[in-house]
Amino acid sequence: MNERADAAFLAFARALRAAGVDASAERVHGFLRALAELGPAQVYWAGRLTLCGSHEDLERYDQVFAGCFRGAPTERRPASPGLRLTVRDAGAGPHRRTDHGPEALSAAASAGSAEVLRHRDVAALDPAERAALRRLLAAFALHGQTRRTARRRPARRGRVDPQRTVRELLRQGGEPASLRRRRRAERPRRVVLLVDVSGSMAPYADALLRFAHAAARGTPTDVFTVATRLTRVTRELSDRDPDRAMAALAAAVPDWRGGTRLGELLREFLDRWGQRGTARGAVVVVLSDGWERGDPELLAAQMRRLHRLAHRVIWANPLKARPGYAPLAAGMAAALPSVDAFVEGHSLAALERLAAVVKGADDA
Repeated sequence: MNERADAAFLAFARALRAAGVDASAERVHGFLRALAELGPAQVYWAGRLTLCGSHEDLERYDQVFAGCFRGAPTERRPASPGLRLTVRDAGAGPHRRTDHGPEALSAAASAGSAEVLRHRDVAALDPAERAALRRLLAAFALHGQTRRTARRRPARRGRVDPQRTVRELLRQGGEPASLRRRRRAERPRRVVLLVDVSGSMAPYADALLRFAHAAARGTPTDVFTVATRLTRVTRELSDRDPDRAMAALAAAVPDWRGGTRLGELLREFLDRWGQRGTARGAVVVVLSDGWERGDPELLAAQMRRLHRLAHRVIWANPLKARPGYAPLAAGMAAALPSVDAFVEGHSLAALERLAAVVKGADDA
C-alpha cells in the first residue's frame, strides 16, 4: 500500500469521525490490518467490519464511503454469505493469504509496521518512520470528559419539569397526561495543552504538537507552547491540514529549542489566561520532560495554584518510559505533588493512553 493510498484511507477515517462514527485510532489500525488480509478491492467490507461499532453507524458509513470512494474500483459484495474477518500478523506462517499478490503483501507489511511503530520511541525514529507516524497522528482523536451544566433539557428520566407538565395538561384540556421530566445537559470539558518546545524536548516536539492538532479537532481545546516564552497557538492549529498548521505554528513560535522557564511561564499562563477561566474546571495537560532553569519553588507554587483551578492536572513526560527513570529533576520533583496523573509521552501508544486518561477512562 503506497503513501497516497494510506492518506486516502486515513482521510476516510477522519470523514467517518466527522459524520459521528466512533472510528478510534484502534479501529483505524484494525482497518489497516483488515486491508492487508482482504486487499484494497475489499476496502468497503474491511472498513464496515472494523470501523462501525453500532447499527446506527452503518448508514453513516455508507454515505461517507460513497462520498470518499465514488467511482473507485472497490468490491462491495462479500465473497461468501458467511464472510468472517481474520486478522493475522504480518509475519504469519505459510498459510497467509496471498490471493491479492504483491499489493496485498505490501499492505500487510504496512499494517504490521504501523503496529510496531505505535510502541517505538519517537526520538529513535528515522525520517521514513516519522512520516508514517505523522500519518497515524492525522487520524488521531481526543475526546475530553463531559461535565454537567446548569442548563436542563427534556429527558425520559429525571426530575419533573413543572412548566412542561402544566403546558401538556393545558394542551390536553385538563385531562391526565404523562409527567414531563428534565435533567442537566452535558458538555465536554475544556482541555488545555501546555507543550514544551525547549531544546531538551526537540526530538518529541513535532509529534506532541501534531497530537495537539488532532486534539483540537475533537473537543474544546486551547494549546500553548512553553520554553523561554509562553505562546498561545490555538488559532494556528485550527487549520484542518496538519502540515499547514505546523507551518503556521513554526512561524508563530519564537523560542524553538530554547531554555525552559516552566515556573515563570506557568505563572504568566495563570495570570493572563487560567485565572480568567481557561483553566478553571478544565483538564490541563503538561507535555514536558520537567527540566527547569528557574526556581523549582516557584514552579511548585504555581502548580499548586493550577491544581486548585483545574478539574485535573495531567503530566506527560517522554523520559518516563526509559529504564531506571526516576523524577529526580528539580522541576519534575517540584511539580509532581500537584499532578493527578503522571504518564509517558514517548510513543503513539503512550499518546493513546494519555488520551484515555484525559477522557477519564483510564487513571495512571
